[in-house]
Amino acid sequence: MSRTLLRQPLFRLLAINLGAGVCLAVLLLGGLLWINPGHLRDLIVADASPGTAFGLLLFGFVVTFGSAAMGSAIMAMGTDRGDRGTRLPGGLIHGAQPIPVRVESAAQLRRRRLRG
Repeated sequence: MSRTLLRQPLFRLLAINLGAGVCLAVLLLGGLLWINPGHLRDLIVADASPGTAFGLLLFGFVVTFGSAAMGSAIMAMGTDRGDRGTRLPGGLIHGAQPIPVRVESAAQLRRRRLRG
C-alpha cells in the first residue's frame, strides 16, 4: 500500500511546525532589520555581498526556530488534553495526602554545628 508522504501524520506534523518556525524566523529577521539595533541593517547593507549575510542570518533563525517548533510538537504528542479536571487547585492529585516534614531554621542548624 503506497501512501504519499503528506498523508503520514508524523511527517505532516513536522512539516506544519517547520513552516511555523520558518514564518517566525522571517518575522524576526524582518523585525531586526526594521528596528535596526546597533545599526545591524546599515552594516549588512554596506557590505559587498549583503545577500550572503541575510541568507546566513535567516538560515540560522530557520534552524533555531524550526527545530524548536518541531521539537515542542513532538514533546507535546504524548499529552492528553482531555484530563484537565483530574488535579486539585493546589496541584495535588486526587487521593494524594500531604506528608508533614520537620524543617530546622538556619539558626538551629548553626547552633547544632557549633555544639558538635
